[in-house]
Amino acid sequence: MNWLLNNLGVVGDYLLSHLGLALPPIVASFILAIPLGWLANRFGWLRTPLLTGAGLTYAIPSLPLFIVLPIILGTSARDPLNIVVALTLYGLALMVPLTADGLRQVNPAALDAAKAMGYPPVRRFLTVELPLAGPTLLAGLRVVAVSTVSLVTVGAVLGIPSLGLLFTDGFQRGILAEIITGILLTVAVALVLDAVLVLAGRLLLPWTRPVRVVSDVHPAHEEVPA
Repeated sequence: MNWLLNNLGVVGDYLLSHLGLALPPIVASFILAIPLGWLANRFGWLRTPLLTGAGLTYAIPSLPLFIVLPIILGTSARDPLNIVVALTLYGLALMVPLTADGLRQVNPAALDAAKAMGYPPVRRFLTVELPLAGPTLLAGLRVVAVSTVSLVTVGAVLGIPSLGLLFTDGFQRGILAEIITGILLTVAVALVLDAVLVLAGRLLLPWTRPVRVVSDVHPAHEEVPA
């Protein structure tokens, strides 16, 4: 506890850096997965290459990817852009298959009804297909958020500021409180982001909320003897 109180400023800076590295890949992977998932669902010949490629991407170990990306992007080894790009790729690896499956599970009758009402393809996708696939997309986004928050810590091995530096520094200096602080804050960030996504899902997808059934059966009134 004394270590944490004496280093609140440092911990706060690492926390902000961690969020700065985690949030852009989460948003980017979600946005990019929608058109890729649509392509995989719309064109059968693209489905296998896209989904296989996504699976292979997630199989790449994170640390080697962080090291190789600077060569490809022409950035320095400690450039935060490397982390953002790598985590976006990992997010896409999770989101693209789920997006394709979510769109594939949309009831064809709903699409036929929208088509009969004269909805053009873009409007039909945005107002019918995408909302109906929303629960699956939300579930995938929650997995991506937790996974991304966790993977950001790996960048600390390269000296990129994040909560992961509390692990490496605490281990090198033998400060248990620093290591525990890093672990607890990483878990807390993941839980908070997950809760925010759940709340957003309830607001944006109200039809997925559980419906309370009110019974019409009232208890019989007992007769009071005269």
